[in-house]
Amino acid sequence: MTTTGEVHTAALTGPWWWARWRGAGLDVGLALLSAGECAGEGIRFAREAGIPLPVGFVFGVVAGSVLVLRRRWPIAVVLVSIAVAPAQMGFLMGVVGLYTLAASELPRRIIGALAGMAMVGTLIVTFVRSHQYVAGGLKIGDWLVPVVAITTSLGVTAPPLLLGLYVGARRRLMESLRERADSLERELQLLAERAEERAEWARNEERTRIAREMHDVVAHRVSLMVVHAAALQAVARKDPEKAVRNAALVGDMGRQALTELREMLGVLRSGDGLERRVQGVPLAAVGVAAAAAASRAASGGEGVGEGPCLSELEELIGQSAAAGMVVDLSVEGEVRLYGAEVEQTAYRVVQEALTNVHKHAAGAKTYVRLAHRGDEVAMQVENEPPAEPVSGSEVRFPSGGNGLLGMKERVAALGGVFVSGPTEAGGFRVSAVIPA
Repeated sequence: MTTTGEVHTAALTGPWWWARWRGAGLDVGLALLSAGECAGEGIRFAREAGIPLPVGFVFGVVAGSVLVLRRRWPIAVVLVSIAVAPAQMGFLMGVVGLYTLAASELPRRIIGALAGMAMVGTLIVTFVRSHQYVAGGLKIGDWLVPVVAITTSLGVTAPPLLLGLYVGARRRLMESLRERADSLERELQLLAERAEERAEWARNEERTRIAREMHDVVAHRVSLMVVHAAALQAVARKDPEKAVRNAALVGDMGRQALTELREMLGVLRSGDGLERRVQGVPLAAVGVAAAAAASRAASGGEGVGEGPCLSELEELIGQSAAAGMVVDLSVEGEVRLYGAEVEQTAYRVVQEALTNVHKHAAGAKTYVRLAHRGDEVAMQVENEPPAEPVSGSEVRFPSGGNGLLGMKERVAALGGVFVSGPTEAGGFRVSAVIPA
């Protein structure tokens, strides 16, 4: 697993200004070494300057201990190292202070100015000491003194400065990469959440679509079966021949309904199995295939894209007429072909409207109007109020209240307009306009 910036920030549990206990231990250790070094050099400086040795010792310990503040105040550490340079103490403090200063987030001009001050201070001290050695009897050429001073000052200041600049640039690069990784991780989480939401939405849409398809396909035939069964019960004793015909119709419709139901359930089972077998195929895609196959199975078609179409309206109306409904069909405009989804939706709207007439206005005369326009197709199913009110002894149809909702969803999915409601005469009207 990759350590992100949030995990990195959560790991900052060191004392005071330290990010980690390891860093605190390192700084304390360096400060102790620096204090020891400065204490020894302070005693030597006190002996040469003629001051009490304890004063030089305490001064060296205090000056060297400043190194413990290098992460908090690197400028102060460098300034103290420059200040004690004339006493020839603070070598470790100067090197570590310059490194910390260069690796910090301070502006480059400040880093350059302090590094220049440290180099100049070291140059002057080295130059003076070299002259003292020459004056003390050390035989070296006069040209060697400035060379030694320049070389020493560059050797003391340049390596820690360059190393600190490199480490600081690398640290900033790593932090930038860590922040970018955090940003990408958050984006991936958002994308995953949105993908899950879209998948859930697609699953719900496909469930609704399949349920609507089964309702439209099966409810119509079952409603006609109930109507014929009621007619069969009414004429069984009076007209045996008509009763036989009605019984045959009921049997045919029942077999057709069972066949369609088995085919749709078989498609759903195969789609579910396909989802388990195929890697990387979302449920929504399987649902779409299942719904499309269910539509083909319901219409009896075998080819891809086949389904109920407007040319089958006469057959649909004939089935309702056989059940005793008086249906008047009128077609306006030039008959032409539309897309498969448009024709199927238009057919389902008329089918569901006729089913509702069977359920709620049995015996009422019904008008089916179909209009072919330039860029749209319109349909309207309107029934008159029933001639006789439905008595309690007559058959009643169970209703889930989803028929009108399903029609509206179908039409809205294609960008059409759906309107339904009672008429002034006491009947009911269903109208839909679908873009072609």
